[in-house]
Amino acid sequence: MGFFSSLLGRSDDYEEYEAEEESGELPKLHTGMTLDVETADGDPLFTGRLTEFGASTLTLERPLGGLSLKVLEMGASVVLEGLDEQMMPFYLKGTVQESTRVVCKLKDVKVKPMPEHRHDFRLRIRVPVTMYYPKDTTFSNPEECVLVDISTGGACIESEYLHGVDEVLRLKVKLEDYAPMEFLGEIIRVVEFQPGKFRYGFLFAQLREKELTELTRTLYNLQAGNRTVWMRSTDQGHW
Repeated sequence: MGFFSSLLGRSDDYEEYEAEEESGELPKLHTGMTLDVETADGDPLFTGRLTEFGASTLTLERPLGGLSLKVLEMGASVVLEGLDEQMMPFYLKGTVQESTRVVCKLKDVKVKPMPEHRHDFRLRIRVPVTMYYPKDTTFSNPEECVLVDISTGGACIESEYLHGVDEVLRLKVKLEDYAPMEFLGEIIRVVEFQPGKFRYGFLFAQLREKELTELTRTLYNLQAGNRTVWMRSTDQGHW
């Protein structure tokens, strides 16, 4: 990475996981749940709504209000990510059997073990956020984006603005009733998952201990449905 790399800690926290052997029974699935579909290399493809499933097959359709799905090659391997009833992430791997703009059918679906080196819990949440260039100290040129998920190591951002790997930006986040947060970070991954729409892997600068504790509390409370508001420290830091 660029000059920013000296500020970063645990540079693999938001990298994609390595391939592992598939094993175990499928998690408890239900029709209507959404699953994120990625390539075997971790590049986002689309989000689908589960409409049918069997012991080793499943069918995804466009989510309600969603546009067309990306058409995939027959026989391609894909990875699916979802959340179980305890809001814990799970991964599946399958082979494309049928793919159109409205439906995607997979066969040979198996459990893919959780990535062991991704220690940070990722909260999947779609909320509007803004990004700024570090030199924009008056926050006069905001880039309106969407937060896809967030952890204590980084975030996935969806945007119509084009940025490059190693680009340093500031991210401003407001999660429900909690105090606004601001993160200095670097783009470490860029994927054009729809025409004119990009998803960025955004790695946070190393958080101070108080910042890390407060962000962890916020993510835990949101996952657990706890509405208690934790006020951030007034000490100067990334936030």
